[in-house]
Amino acid sequence: MTTRARPLVVTAVLLAALTAALTLLLRGDALGVRFLAGYAWCWALFAAAVVALRRVPARAVVPLVIAGAVAVTATGLLAGPRTSTDSYRYAWDGRVQAAGISPYDHAPDDPALAGLRDGWLFPERDTCAHGHALSPLGDGRCTRINRPAVHTIYPPAAEGWFLLVHVISPADARHKAFQSGAAVLSLAVTGLLVAVLRRRGDPRRTALWAWCPAVPVEAVNNAHVDVLAVLFSVAALAVVPRRRVTGGILLGLAIAAKLLPAVLLPGALSGVRRPRTVLAVLVPTAATIGALYLPYVLLSDGSVLGYLGGYAREEGYDDASAGGRYALLRLVLPDAWALPAVALALTAVAVAVWWYGDPERPWSGALVTLGSAFLLLTPGYSWYALLLVALVALDGRWEWLGVALAGTVAYLAGPAVGYGAATTAYAAAAVAVCACAGQRRRRWWSRSRPASRARTPTGTG
Repeated sequence: MTTRARPLVVTAVLLAALTAALTLLLRGDALGVRFLAGYAWCWALFAAAVVALRRVPARAVVPLVIAGAVAVTATGLLAGPRTSTDSYRYAWDGRVQAAGISPYDHAPDDPALAGLRDGWLFPERDTCAHGHALSPLGDGRCTRINRPAVHTIYPPAAEGWFLLVHVISPADARHKAFQSGAAVLSLAVTGLLVAVLRRRGDPRRTALWAWCPAVPVEAVNNAHVDVLAVLFSVAALAVVPRRRVTGGILLGLAIAAKLLPAVLLPGALSGVRRPRTVLAVLVPTAATIGALYLPYVLLSDGSVLGYLGGYAREEGYDDASAGGRYALLRLVLPDAWALPAVALALTAVAVAVWWYGDPERPWSGALVTLGSAFLLLTPGYSWYALLLVALVALDGRWEWLGVALAGTVAYLAGPAVGYGAATTAYAAAAVAVCACAGQRRRRWWSRSRPASRARTPTGTG
């Protein structure tokens, strides 16, 4: 084996090991902490493969990244959803819309929609008595849909995706339709990252998304609609430095798919101070969101916000003492101070990113804003971090991936061992981010000092 070929072979072997590990994880029966242990091993193989990729010859990088992306993504299709039941709500919302009914008007347990219930989403009574992860209904039956007594929470672009998948899928596709659609979206993100990074960076960084275990687990296997928002977000940040209006429209689509990308707005406006230019982004963003909501507003009898307010209360965002939110701040502040402290800190970060950010690299500021939001809010759901993973690939600051892992610990280990595990994981992620930022700052300072000294006069003449 030649010296040039060795890194390519090593990386390919590590990718094969990662694919095998993901296959065993997703086809196995481990849950909770046991699933987390297997997932951690997948992350270790992912890290090793990304490091090995650095030594692969440049001409082989893109084919290897894409081949690895296909293999890793495909593992998410090998089993039904393993750690989330959200895709069952997607399937129901799509079915309801296909019947000409607003998904915001009725909860899944509403008897008015009993005629739309099918056997795989609403099993028979004997299955309810012995099944797992099934939510009871008032009539002795059950459903695979979580929170069946509340209205949907998803914004209009997501609902449009649910309807599209329902319409183009075979009648018996069940969860496979959403998994397959999510796999296509995940690979589309990979392709977009390759295109952007070949012009504006290093295509090797695409592997930080394409090979990340969060993609097959959360984006594909659990089929979370977040991947649709990721695709629109990456596209928006890629074009906004040159085409403000187009970037604003794409960002509006991202926000209308999953509200979280609203946090990216300061990054999209990095270094942009002229009011006209700011409005060139904000107006199309707001107009796109409004245009997507309008048909549902006209079709619906009730609020199109659905269970959004109830979800925020349920997750403890309005009462820090009720859950694991604001965990890091609560280590040093009273619970009652946590929410205003978060609001103040996020505002400060957003303003700093907007004012001092690099307009040619809006994703860099977006990563800081989103990552800071995660560290301050300490969310308990692992799939939220899919957007963070994509921004890490764009920007290259790999240390922020620890925040994504912390969310996984909070989701999988938190219910079993308590919120302390999540707090520890988020604290470790914060330390890693701060340490790497300090190291980069020192490197920049050491490079700039000799140059500045060379320009400094040494005498008085």
